[in-house]
Amino acid sequence: MIHEATGWRVSSHTGSQGNCVEVGTALTDAADMIAVRDTKDRDGAELRVSAETWGRFTVGLR
Repeated sequence: MIHEATGWRVSSHTGSQGNCVEVGTALTDAADMIAVRDTKDRDGAELRVSAETWGRFTVGLR
């Protein structure tokens, strides 16, 4: 079962218009997931990936 994401954080690169993404934690019965959503559409769709996948993604950005 997937639970609602919590602890949303806005990217430090968000401009004055709010054009960016937010990242939160979505706990499931099996594992922790990372949730990503559009800052301007907080009620819209979320992308959810495993914490391991998110870690590999953010390392690749550096």
